[in-house]
Amino acid sequence: MGEFRVKDIGLAGEGELLIEWAQAHMPVLKMIRDRFEEERPLEGLRIGACLHVTKETSVLVRALEAGGATVALCASNPLSTQDEVAAALAKGGTHVYAWRGETTEEYYECIDRVIDHGPIITLDDGADLVSTIHSKRVEALARVKGGTEETTTGVIRLRAMASEGALRYPIIAVNDAYTKYLFDNRYGTGQSTIDGILRATSLLLAGKVFVVCGYGWCGRGIAQRARGMGASVVVTEVNPLRALEAVMDGFRVMPLREAAPIGDFFVTATGDINVIDREHMMRMKDGAVLANAGHFNVEINLSALEALSSSKRRIRQNLEEYRLRDGRRLYLIAEGRLVNLAAAEGHPSEVMDMSFANQALSVEYLWRSEKLEPGVYRVPEEIDEKVAGLKLKGMGVEIDELTDEQRRYLKSWREGTL
Repeated sequence: MGEFRVKDIGLAGEGELLIEWAQAHMPVLKMIRDRFEEERPLEGLRIGACLHVTKETSVLVRALEAGGATVALCASNPLSTQDEVAAALAKGGTHVYAWRGETTEEYYECIDRVIDHGPIITLDDGADLVSTIHSKRVEALARVKGGTEETTTGVIRLRAMASEGALRYPIIAVNDAYTKYLFDNRYGTGQSTIDGILRATSLLLAGKVFVVCGYGWCGRGIAQRARGMGASVVVTEVNPLRALEAVMDGFRVMPLREAAPIGDFFVTATGDINVIDREHMMRMKDGAVLANAGHFNVEINLSALEALSSSKRRIRQNLEEYRLRDGRRLYLIAEGRLVNLAAAEGHPSEVMDMSFANQALSVEYLWRSEKLEPGVYRVPEEIDEKVAGLKLKGMGVEIDELTDEQRRYLKSWREGTL
């Protein structure tokens, strides 16, 4: 075993069973791993990864290691680590620095330990690893060739860095791949967010008013799944195009200030700060439940919630009751952290199969590429299409192919109405 820091290495046996279950439902990564084992395209590569330490992440890590890479891994959220999985990876030789319930100080210490391994390529989920390298560990920049970013929130941060001229190496925005956001963000976040809410509260959604803040691809998925559970869904937005789409999709759309008094559940999915703020909490009904599906725990103004409260107590696992000074009670799931990972197990393996296939192939692309200029890049189209094709193959689905005549027609402008 290499260097590691996990909660309990004795949990490794349980972790192996979880990884085995995930791997059985991730056929695309299995095909990529088989090729990597044969070709060893990542020989000599050191990877630093700041990702949710879950069973699905483990399948990715082992695929990269099968290709010849050495991986150092830390968590991208203090509450998202599956301790059994972290133990299994550590016992298998991966340098893991992660456990559930890290303090903020411990969280960044683990990121530092990953940087100590001298990564040549970084894998990030929220851009905390990249931002730490650029701000506190700048000596590591000389070794880094490139990186990938998994999430909407992280891509937003990286584009802000690029626009300021602060980003010093190229990053592939895995989040922007069609085979990522159309499936992971929509179907994965939709299902796993509802899963987290149900595990934390055990409440009925049918007949309740369910407020979704933000109608990006994650918000779309959450709204669809909540409606499927029988909830009356309200969407709040700041973007007129997304708001219009939500209306056309059959949802009620209104300002959050108007939704606050009628909502039973509130879920944020925006990537922005203080989306649910003091004025909204002041208007909420007794018993309202608050959850966050955005990457960072900033979308619900926790300082305002604390200031409004006279007491706080833990009601059940991952659920805290805040009693406001006027007697109303608001319930916060998982400390306002990423609800689908802090209160559940994250996205289903079948969805993460595509997201992490993009990660694996993007790492291979970066390792083989000539030096790219600093900036945020889309996943190459050929990788996106390859992942889709492999997923269909793994599902046993066949599709049609264009004939030579059809290809010629699509490349010509001469033929029109006959």
